[in-house]
Amino acid sequence: MDGRKTHETAVVLIPPEECWGPIQAIRRSHDRQFRRWMPHITLLYPFRPRALFAEATAALRAAATEIEPFAITLRELRYFRHGHSSYTVWLAPEPGAALKRLQAALQGALPDCDDLAQHPDGFTPHLSVGQVRGAAGRLSEVTQAIREGWRPLTFVATQVSLVWRNAPPDDVFRIDRHVALGR
Repeated sequence: MDGRKTHETAVVLIPPEECWGPIQAIRRSHDRQFRRWMPHITLLYPFRPRALFAEATAALRAAATEIEPFAITLRELRYFRHGHSSYTVWLAPEPGAALKRLQAALQGALPDCDDLAQHPDGFTPHLSVGQVRGAAGRLSEVTQAIREGWRPLTFVATQVSLVWRNAPPDDVFRIDRHVALGR
């Protein structure tokens, strides 16, 4: 399979739309990528060009059959620090181990799509809800406000989605196809 990758495609796990309301309420206020991305947990990114989705889907489908659907709870808010005063705020999906197994299975099907595993701590399952710039006090204010309004949310992961976007200005990610989990 052609090893080219692009930032215009990804494999993601998207919560069911009936769960989007409270997630989008946070993202609308804090996430500069609100318009571009739907709520999601990124599994493979960058990914194959859209023209290669059919071929990639066959490999992903074989890997996904080994992972049965599982429940995910979004309970805890965390953050990544980028440099001195830049942060990404995210919901930690539980159980993280199940998402790590899923990501490893999909990456195993397409071994060169390992960019997320190249981070110093490896793949960290997360659902981004915003970015914060400024002193740690600003981060504390934002995360406290989000925590006060957040109620844990549970859904069942039954599929992953291959998504794509055009170049700006029409750069909103769209779902091309789904790959079901389990047999």
